Amino acid sequence: MESAQYIAYLLSEPRKVSCMKASEVLEISHDEINCFLLSNQFSGKDLFAAVKPGIRLRGGVLSVDDSVLDKPFPNPDTTALVGYFYSGPHHKTVKGINLITLFYTDATGLGFPVNFRLYRHQEHKTKHDYFQERVKECGQWGLRPAWVSADSWYASIENLKFLRNQEVGFLMGLEANRIVSTTAGCYEQVGKIEQLPEEGLLTHLKGFDFVKVFRTVDRDGHVRHSAMYLPDRQQWEQLSRKQFQEVKAQHWHVEECFRTIKQECHAPHFFVRSFQAIQNHIFCVLRAFQRLTWMTQDKILENVYALQRKLFLQAQREFIFNFA
Repeated sequence: MESAQYIAYLLSEPRKVSCMKASEVLEISHDEINCFLLSNQFSGKDLFAAVKPGIRLRGGVLSVDDSVLDKPFPNPDTTALVGYFYSGPHHKTVKGINLITLFYTDATGLGFPVNFRLYRHQEHKTKHDYFQERVKECGQWGLRPAWVSADSWYASIENLKFLRNQEVGFLMGLEANRIVSTTAGCYEQVGKIEQLPEEGLLTHLKGFDFVKVFRTVDRDGHVRHSAMYLPDRQQWEQLSRKQFQEVKAQHWHVEECFRTIKQECHAPHFFVRSFQAIQNHIFCVLRAFQRLTWMTQDKILENVYALQRKLFLQAQREFIFNFA
């Protein structure tokens, strides 16, 4: 069995996927599906290699985020990677698998997931460890983003210093209680600054360096803060709100990726238990997203949500024609 077959099955299956259903659709044995998921060693490097020839490696935005794939029923003692993680959509801790994804949007606006990692408790690493390891890997593979973006969860001083050492700009979320100093010797929480200029505030982030802070208010009235930094101080001192909004808009692509792989690519729907089998499934899920993106880029699909409707429409027309 080839990975392309499994990816095509993920994209075409209208209901929940399983090895039994895949064997029926692909007309191969159930054992062959299991063997494919257990025997391969797919990794983030393979994900990057699949799109490297078609993207501009310099000047884009590398966005890092994680999402919980809900798995409410499996036993964490018998199913690898299942644990308890805080979920933004649920606003509470839920049982599932934590997927860390690096999504790259190049200078033309074309974007793909280029690296990933599944949180594994046995490795005794933090998300910050995974963040630094995965970003460093992308650099080793030849990716040279102008910006790395992430939410406030990843905005630790250690991560900011790591990005500064990598000589890459960043846009990172800041919690309201982060301490900044605009005047020497005077420190305050960023959320308590009453008048924060529309074009951003050049200030010193405690424990790090000078950054430019922007404030946004969403439609529900939630106030958020973000810090921007560039290796060249003269450049980031001149950063405008327009540039901030452009990078922030690129970061949103990783959220769209998470929504798509859950709704269209069956990210949470698997019935295997071993680490390698689950990782291979997730790799194929992310490859499925890459294929959807190429199909929209080539105008084969209107958007990443159109494939299922298009497949059913063709089958429905054929049924009606033969029935009549």
